Amino acid sequence: MPVNILAIESSCDETSASVIADGKVLSNIIANQTVHEQYGGVVPELASRAHQENIVPVVDLALKKAGMQPADLSAVAFTQSPGLIGSLLVGSCFAKSMALALDVPLIGVHHMQAHVLANFIEEPKPAFPFLCLTVSGGHTQIVHCDGPLDMRIIGETLDDAAGEAFDKSAKLLGLPYPGGPLIDKYAQTGNPARFKFPEPQIPGLNFSFSGLKTAILYFLQENKAKNPGFVEENLADICASIQHRIITILMNKLVKAAAETGVTEIGIAGGVSANSGLRKALAEYGEKHGWKTYIPKFEYCTDNAAMIAISAHYKYLAGRFTPMDAVPSARAVF
Repeated sequence: MPVNILAIESSCDETSASVIADGKVLSNIIANQTVHEQYGGVVPELASRAHQENIVPVVDLALKKAGMQPADLSAVAFTQSPGLIGSLLVGSCFAKSMALALDVPLIGVHHMQAHVLANFIEEPKPAFPFLCLTVSGGHTQIVHCDGPLDMRIIGETLDDAAGEAFDKSAKLLGLPYPGGPLIDKYAQTGNPARFKFPEPQIPGLNFSFSGLKTAILYFLQENKAKNPGFVEENLADICASIQHRIITILMNKLVKAAAETGVTEIGIAGGVSANSGLRKALAEYGEKHGWKTYIPKFEYCTDNAAMIAISAHYKYLAGRFTPMDAVPSARAVF
């Protein structure tokens, strides 16, 4: 009998459902929430309400696209942690109810582990051991993987995440939310060497982006005081310079991690891995250092249920099921 799993992702502001059959993704439906744009960031209460509205049609469409009925499912998976607690509750309650009604196992998935396993959705897939630079709005981590369910963090941010550095910089530049992709867009026509921003001197494999954000703030304040039109006149170069510094911070730590571990199978994951500059940098660094590099398709980089599904597939094969009294967690450890 094939192993068919329905997976639900609701950790933040995307409602997503995916169906996977024997490790092959058959559908990956995502409903985005535009209500947050007017507030310049995700409003948790509005996010949980939107999940309640979206989850039934999204799950229904995922099943239809996969050509399956609920009775065909072997298990139901959901994002258990981390994330916005109200959003997580919507997904977990729906998954529990469906698993109970169908009398199939329930599988809770860690959101950040799922990002790493997005590299295993399609070929080519990494071999183990594998290093993954996982970068998103809330996390920046270097993860050492000895197997699909055997991971450990060897480096992480001490304060802010890389995605937050992108978004907060965009806000300082007056760009609308979400600003990270807009920095990437403008950076493609700018000169990354035009403006110099500092690289934090953090020992080991950990990151820090709070100092960089402060440096960008002071840089903009100083130059706008001299010329009120400074940002508008130099937007592409500013974006390119900011993006260049964030990427070099990430890549320099990844180079150090590869050297210390001896691992040459290297990938990226998370929402920021959709950034064109980071994707290009990984390929260039890989060629320079003799790495085999891996980057998920764009649709598997941002929050999506396909990555939850592939994680659940490996957990199902290992018999790692979740009890019905399990609760979601906003800040669960890796």
